[in-house]
This record gives sequence, C-alpha cells and structure tokens, in this order.
Amino acid sequence: MSVKPRIKLDKKEAKKGDLIEVKALVSHVMESGQRKDSAGKTIPRKILNKFICTVNGKEVFSADFEPAISANPYIQFKFKAQESGPVVLTWIDDDGSKIVGEEKITVS
Repeated sequence: MSVKPRIKLDKKEAKKGDLIEVKALVSHVMESGQRKDSAGKTIPRKILNKFICTVNGKEVFSADFEPAISANPYIQFKFKAQESGPVVLTWIDDDGSKIVGEEKITVS
C-alpha cells in the first residue's frame, strides 16, 4: 500500500516572483526508537528524516526531521515562483524508502 500525501498550493498559476505557499500532510507512524513493545523489546526507529521540495527539478526547500517530530507530519512553507513545472515533494524514511507527491504550477 503506497501513501499518498495531501498537498495544497495556494496558487497553481502565478507570475514570476510570486510567493507560493505549500501545505502538505503525510500519513506516517514516526516511531522514535525509544519505546518498548509488550515483551519489553525496543521498537526500532522509523521516522521520516528528510524532506525535499523541487520545482522543475530544482530544490526550493528542504528540511531535516528529528525523532521528536509528530506522527503524520504537516509541513507549511513558501517559495518564490521562477518557472513552470512539477512541484515534487519527497519525504525520505530511515530505511531509504520515499513518499512522493506532486502538483503542477504554471508561471508566466
């Protein structure tokens, strides 16, 4: 089962230089690696530790997450519109797996 993030751009059409606000929510358990299961064994760490946003292949925003981040993390940020293309949001897990979502923006 693949996870599909919820992504919202405040503008899908913009003029060059406009600020675009991105809001995104992704479903993920975010296990810190500090809790124990019912048998007393440590539950392995499994967090989204890196987030990257690219527009037309160019990075416009990134963040590193730590174990204290909540489950189902919500992120909100702005970037300056420079060119049309796909806005790709990528979350990277401890095991290297990725959750990817995409929207498109048209810049005139």
